[in-house]
Amino acid sequence: MIDVIAVVLMIGGGLLCVAAGVALCRFPDLLSRMHATAKPQVLGLLLILTGCALRLRDPVDVTTLVLVAVFQLATAPVAAHMVARSAYRTNRFRKDLLIVDELAPTIADRAPTV
Repeated sequence: MIDVIAVVLMIGGGLLCVAAGVALCRFPDLLSRMHATAKPQVLGLLLILTGCALRLRDPVDVTTLVLVAVFQLATAPVAAHMVARSAYRTNRFRKDLLIVDELAPTIADRAPTV
């Protein structure tokens, strides 16, 4: 029964990773692509790692998988945030796709006056 659960988790994680890849090709701008790939990719990897941990069941292997999960959770959101900030500050995004632009007043306040 545990092997069936592991297979279901791995297939679900794989499908989420494929959905992230499709979104990377289909979405129109950098911010949309970044949002659509960061979240399902992390969740998909966590599901795959959980499935692998259920299948392997060795403490050394499970510890390694937990470390991979922790590093992924620590680095992926930070990297996505930094890419988004860089794209925003260099105007490499489509302003017409933004519904709410909360950073515009902050950036306008910091603009140099000539």
